[in-house]
Amino acid sequence: MFDGAGYHHSKEVVEEAEKQGIKLHCLPPCSPNLNPIERLWKVMNGHARNNEYFAKPAEFRQKINHFLDDTLPKIGASLVSRINDNFKRLKSAS
Repeated sequence: MFDGAGYHHSKEVVEEAEKQGIKLHCLPPCSPNLNPIERLWKVMNGHARNNEYFAKPAEFRQKINHFLDDTLPKIGASLVSRINDNFKRLKSAS
């Protein structure tokens, strides 16, 4: 399952997936709500950045690392319902 980024559709990726026996599925365009990593980025953005300007890339990197190393392990269990896919399967109309 992947989003519509061009590199996901590259010939090399498709060929390697076929070689590995992996069936690729693309998410619909403009559907970040269906991509679990987008939900995690939103949480991380709120904790790590929160509209803060970083003059140096190292400061930004430090803040992200702090979130991943310290904050995420503490709040991880509370994020399960926000990051997991909890969608109902619908029966075919036909």
